[in-house]
Amino acid sequence: MGPAVWYPALGLLFLVASFVPALHSQGTVLGSVPDRTFDALAVAAILLESLPLLVCRRWPVICLALVSVGFAADQLRGYHSFAGSALPIALLTVGSRLENHRRATVLAFSGAFVLVSIALYRQGTGDPLIEFVTFYLALALAWGIGVWLRNNRVAEAERRRRVAEETLAAERSRIARELHDVVTHHVTAMVVQAEAARYLTAAPDRLDQALTAVTDTGRLAITDLRHLLDLLNPDHGNQRAGHGTEARTPAAGELRTLVEQTRRAGQPVEFTEEGTPAESTGSADLVAYRIVQEALTNALKYAHGSRTSVQVRHGGREITVEVGTDGSGSSAASPGGSGRGLAGLRERVDVLGGDFSADPQKGGGFLVRARIPAGSAS
Repeated sequence: MGPAVWYPALGLLFLVASFVPALHSQGTVLGSVPDRTFDALAVAAILLESLPLLVCRRWPVICLALVSVGFAADQLRGYHSFAGSALPIALLTVGSRLENHRRATVLAFSGAFVLVSIALYRQGTGDPLIEFVTFYLALALAWGIGVWLRNNRVAEAERRRRVAEETLAAERSRIARELHDVVTHHVTAMVVQAEAARYLTAAPDRLDQALTAVTDTGRLAITDLRHLLDLLNPDHGNQRAGHGTEARTPAAGELRTLVEQTRRAGQPVEFTEEGTPAESTGSADLVAYRIVQEALTNALKYAHGSRTSVQVRHGGREITVEVGTDGSGSSAASPGGSGRGLAGLRERVDVLGGDFSADPQKGGGFLVRARIPAGSAS
C-alpha cells in the first residue's frame, strides 16, 4: 500500500477512532488542561486534525497548518482527542516533501508552538516546562525523520541520474567505436583502391579489377552499416523476436574474408590461424575481429604495400592475436586518422580482462599484440 492510499486511510482512521466512546480523552495531553466533553467545537477540531491528511502529499504545508490549528483547539479546550496523533505525521510529511522555504516553515511552526505552550501553561494545572520542551523535541524528531527521508530520496534520484548519464556515455562510446571500426576500415580500403586505380588507365584489365574491388568494398560497408543501424533501432529486439533473426556480429571465423579484402586493396598479407575456436567465446571473437580489422586498416593507411602478417591462435580459454608490418611500405595514400582506434581496442580488451599492446618496431614496422580471455559476454 503506497502513500497515496495510507495517508487517506490514516486520516479516516483518526476521524472514526476519535468518536469511539472508549477513546474519548485518550489522545495527546499537553499542559494538563482538564478534560472536556465533546461538543460542536470538538467535532470541528477533530475534522481539522484528520481530514487534511487526505491531501497531505499534495499540499503538505497547508495540511500542517490546518492540523496545527485543530491540535491547538483540541488541547486548549481539553478534548484530548485521538486525532491529535495526526500532528507528527503532518510534520514528517512536510519535512520529507517540502522543497522551498523550509527554514521559514520551521520558524513559523516553532513560534506557533511557543504561543500555544504559553497559553496551555497558563490555562493548565502548572505542568513543568520540561514537558513542553520534551514534546517539542518529539515533534522535531518527526521533522528530522522527514528530512532524512527527503535526503535519501534526493540522493537516490541523483544516483539514478548519474547512472543514466554514465550508461548513456558508455553507449555513445560503444556506438562510436563500432562506427569507427566499420567505417574507417572500409573507407580506407576504398581510398587506397581508388588511389591505385588512377595509375592503371593504361591497363584496362587491372583497372577493371581495381574498380570492382572498390565497388565490393563499398557494398560491404553499406551492409555493415545497415546491420549497425539495425542495432540502434529501438524496435530491433522486437523484430528479432518476431522474425527469429540474429544481428550480424563479425567473428574470428570471418577473418579470412577481411584479409582477402585487404589484399585486394594492394596490401600483401600473410594470414595464419591456429587452433579451433571454442564453442562459446562470448565477446572474444568479436574483439579479435576488431583488432585485426583496425590493425589492417592502419597498415593500409601508414604502411601501404608493406608486408603484413596476421596470426590468430585459438586456445581453450583465450584468443591471442598478433598483427605486424615490416615498415617497407609508404603512407602516401593515407587519409589520416583520429587515434581513437587503438584506444578503443585497448578498452575492449581491458573490459574482458586481457592484455593489449601496440608498439613500433626497430625496422620501422608496427606490431599489435592482444590476449583476449574467452567466455565473457561483456
